[in-house]
Amino acid sequence: MEGVSPEDNEICLEVTPENLSRALKTVQNAKAVRVKLTKKHCPCLTIAAELPTLSSVSRVVTHDVPVEVIPRRLWHEFKEPSMPDFDVSIYLPPLKTMKNVIDRMKNLSNFLGRISMMSVFQVFSNAWDEASQQGGPSQSRDPETMAQTRVDIRKLQQFLMGQQVNPSKAMCNIVHERVVHLILLHEDVSLQYFIPAVA
Repeated sequence: MEGVSPEDNEICLEVTPENLSRALKTVQNAKAVRVKLTKKHCPCLTIAAELPTLSSVSRVVTHDVPVEVIPRRLWHEFKEPSMPDFDVSIYLPPLKTMKNVIDRMKNLSNFLGRISMMSVFQVFSNAWDEASQQGGPSQSRDPETMAQTRVDIRKLQQFLMGQQVNPSKAMCNIVHERVVHLILLHEDVSLQYFIPAVA
């Protein structure tokens, strides 16, 4: 597969998340899924899923999700933001576990951590510090100090909806008091999510 040129070997698309989410919900138990860009009444992502059956006849479900193809002149607006050196990088526990905790905490406040009358926190053991193991920026920091960033709990909850992707790994990079950079890794695909700090 080739793009416009070897340097621009990509296509930028805009898709309504609800439409894509609805289509992907029906293919969770599929044996195989094919995604291709097609031209129907408008440009579409055609998602064809081969679903398991009890008989020898295969069952294929197809969804056409309308998309907007972004013109090349606007591609610069969709460049991945540059990430400053992070202070700590950890592997996250299973997203389903985190989602359950966050769903319960969101009723207390829009932010995790201290609330005027109490302090609420959850500890996950075995969150491996990726950066220090690979000689990243966090290797030189004092192990007694911690990196922290205060984020809106609703934005974190949006990221945790990514459990539908069923990632093989989920990582969290923290730039102290600036940004949380979350990554879902699944085979050769990564989904990145930036949550800015709030005051």
